[in-house]
Amino acid sequence: MKRKEIQLERILTIFTTIDLSLNSFQGNIPSVIGNLHSLVGLNLSHNHLVGSIPSTFGNLTNLEWLHLSLNKLNGRRVPIELGDLSFLGYLYLSENQLTGPIPQDKQLNTFTRDSFRGNQGLCETPLRNTCPGDAQPPPPPSSFFQKDSTREHGNGFDRKAIGIGYASGIVIGISITYVTCEIGRPKQLA
Repeated sequence: MKRKEIQLERILTIFTTIDLSLNSFQGNIPSVIGNLHSLVGLNLSHNHLVGSIPSTFGNLTNLEWLHLSLNKLNGRRVPIELGDLSFLGYLYLSENQLTGPIPQDKQLNTFTRDSFRGNQGLCETPLRNTCPGDAQPPPPPSSFFQKDSTREHGNGFDRKAIGIGYASGIVIGISITYVTCEIGRPKQLA
């Protein structure tokens, strides 16, 4: 029925697979799709769908694959309810405009980054970027010899501490040389 303009009055709830990809559908994904409890596969990819993924998809307990790639979905998060779908083996949400953290529990943490790529606002595992606000602040600077705030090359040591280290090394080196010359060479080195 692709590329034919038809008006559906209702969808049979016994459908196990629905493929509405490569159409020009616009608007939000209807939440009533969550009532299709027999659904095993759903493909709505390559359309112009916007809005968020309905949380009612969590009712699709038999769903094994979900393909929503290449739309304009812009929800603030991937619904945590998708993690409740224990049979979900294939998930494709790539190339949308989804944002926020990917839920890290149950089923969703088993998918690779390919399932989520192309959503610049998504973050957390399996993607390599962290969510804003999740980054740990740098540790407070050490108080060791910290009178002035200028740092040499940003390495955490100020000039005074480095100078004291060099001076201490020189004094210790001269002392060892003097003691060795006065006492004589140690027997272990002879």
